[in-house]
Amino acid sequence: MPRDVRPVHHPDKHHVEMPYAPALLVRRGSLLFLSGLTAAPVYHSHPHREEEFDLPPHMREQAVLLMENLKTTLAAAGCTLADVVSATRYLTNVAEQDDLNAVWAAYLGAHRPTTTTVEVSRLATHANCKIEISVIAVAGDGTRKKPARKKPRRRK
Repeated sequence: MPRDVRPVHHPDKHHVEMPYAPALLVRRGSLLFLSGLTAAPVYHSHPHREEEFDLPPHMREQAVLLMENLKTTLAAAGCTLADVVSATRYLTNVAEQDDLNAVWAAYLGAHRPTTTTVEVSRLATHANCKIEISVIAVAGDGTRKKPARKKPRRRK
C-alpha cells in the first residue's frame, strides 16, 4: 500500500476472503475526503434536471459509472484507488450488495480499504440512483525526498 498505510488484522485472523480490511493504520500523509459520489455526473445542475439522471436500472452498471467518477475525482487530487483507506457505501437495496462487491473488487483488485455499507430508502441525489459512496484517501504530504542529483563527472 502507498504512503505508509498498513492493514491491521486480529492476531487470530481466520483465513477467509473479505472485501475490506478491519482497520488501516496511516503513518503519514494528508487525508482527502470525498463527497458522496453516485453514477450520475459529478457536475450536475442544481436544482436538478431530470435528463441528467437517466441512469441504467441495474446495480452493476451504476457501480461501474460510480467507480469511474471515483477514479476521476481521486485523480484530480493526485490520488488513485490504491490511496483509498475508507469507504461508506449507501445502497437503496442491500440485496444488490454482491453486484456492487463484484464491481468494487474488479476496480480495487487486492486493495482492501475499510468499508461500511448501509441500506437507505432513497438517496438525496436522485431517485434513480441506487448507490452512493463517500471515501477517505491518503494523499501525499510533501515529505517525500526529492531524487538525489547526480554530480557531474570531472574530466581528467
